[in-house]
Amino acid sequence: MEKELQNIQPNSKYCFGCGVENPFGLHLKFVETNPGEVACDFTVHENYQGYPGVVHGGIVSTILDEVSGRSIMGDPDQPRFMFTAKMEVRFHKNVPVGCPLHAVGKVLKLRNRTASVTGSIYDMEGNLLAECESLLVDVPSDKMKDVDLEGTGWKVY
Repeated sequence: MEKELQNIQPNSKYCFGCGVENPFGLHLKFVETNPGEVACDFTVHENYQGYPGVVHGGIVSTILDEVSGRSIMGDPDQPRFMFTAKMEVRFHKNVPVGCPLHAVGKVLKLRNRTASVTGSIYDMEGNLLAECESLLVDVPSDKMKDVDLEGTGWKVY
């Protein structure tokens, strides 16, 4: 699938999910596919397995948290940063290490300071492997007012 540059979301330097310079991170890159919807194609390294050949459940949850939270960000120059207040994860099938995977995050409902979102992980045949539904809450504005997004490396790489 061809992706237009303006639809690619920014990454940061050291975020575990998207940090481009984090040597232990997942290096996820997100594309806004529609307003309120993002997608990510990735492969999880075997360093992140639980059982042999299977991605650890905590890493699966991390990917779901990242993709669902990214669905709400909107404008890359003025992103809406939210944190997860509640997340329910459903594991349908084992998520394999070393195989191409596809994740989708979608906004279900926007409110003044909260949002309901979903995240899903699929194999390349379209089989649903894991999903979540989450409640997100705005990061308080006083916590964001002095954050230097450029200094954190928040940009499209």
